Amino acid sequence: MFKKGVIFFVVSLVAAFVLLSACSKKGGETIKIGIAGPMTGDQSKMGMDFKNGVEMAVENWNAKGGVLGKKIEMVVEDDQHDPKQAVAIANKLVNEGVVGVVGHFNSSCSIPASKIYLDGGIPQITPATTNPTFTEQGYWNVFRVCGRDDQQGKAAADFVLGNLKKAKVAILHDKTTYGQGLADEFRKNIVGKADEVYYGSIIQGDKDFKSVLTTIKSKGPEVIYFGGIYPEGGLLLKQAREIGLDAVFVSGDGCIDPKFIEIAGTNAEGSYFTFSPDPESIGSAKGFLDEYHKKFGPHGPYSIYAYDAANILLKAINDSGTPDGRKVADAIHKGTYDGALGNVQFDAKGDNKIAHYVIWQAKGGKFVQVTN
Repeated sequence: MFKKGVIFFVVSLVAAFVLLSACSKKGGETIKIGIAGPMTGDQSKMGMDFKNGVEMAVENWNAKGGVLGKKIEMVVEDDQHDPKQAVAIANKLVNEGVVGVVGHFNSSCSIPASKIYLDGGIPQITPATTNPTFTEQGYWNVFRVCGRDDQQGKAAADFVLGNLKKAKVAILHDKTTYGQGLADEFRKNIVGKADEVYYGSIIQGDKDFKSVLTTIKSKGPEVIYFGGIYPEGGLLLKQAREIGLDAVFVSGDGCIDPKFIEIAGTNAEGSYFTFSPDPESIGSAKGFLDEYHKKFGPHGPYSIYAYDAANILLKAINDSGTPDGRKVADAIHKGTYDGALGNVQFDAKGDNKIAHYVIWQAKGGKFVQVTN
């Protein structure tokens, strides 16, 4: 009995120390916010786009005096688009005493990390996680500035059936939460309306897809729909053309990045993608774009989302008058934000009420919006 009592006392003491440590960090000389995403590796372009967007927002706030009378400090962590690493850095950010987190990029990272942030009492606002599960968990602390895969999967299916008028479709995904989730949402919306000639997967990180593409070619598809990210998407398209598979390539937001065109080369021409409207056509985005281009060069697809996500988080901290996570999340839920993307409002789940998807096409070595 004595030993058990001692052990219980020691464990309680350690837990109290950890909690006190985290609270003292939140009450330090700066307001810390976390930025989490793939900062290294084959998806690092997306991570750096995040970092740059958040950095610009933080610099603007600090130039005006910061938040709650304190300077804002960025704590940048690399999840390497690995779910286990995402959980590890989520714990690290909680222990570091961040007030909120902008991230992650991949659904397979954001979803498991969200439980860590929930337990730590920290709001999480993602610029890019599109899998519906992220906001369907019922957590009070999660928000997304972007849309959802059930929206973009339907948009892609409607375009293939209504605009391209293609009936024979092959579907591929990369087995990730995002890639398979998006492919399945597309699939749901073509059932009974098109001839699904193939459904299968590749492994993220692989480089040679000619075996699966040869099988797909034998099925005679008119369209290949791919759920995944640009490193694999670009190679898939390039290798499809090399074996004479000329089906129209259609994918989602994970492939709409200049890196896709760099990998696929001229084979990218004519392929289609779902994404949000072009910020160049949004009047409220002009100031952001001018400043970003001057500071960092061309913006990435999610640079503006990360910028708005950071501003939403920082405004909520400022408006609530406290770094308390619950109160900050309440302020995000109740607030209306007029940012670079225009008006952003969140529903009870944390989804952006106004997000929608349009169709883009690769033309002349760049991406061009082709529907409204």
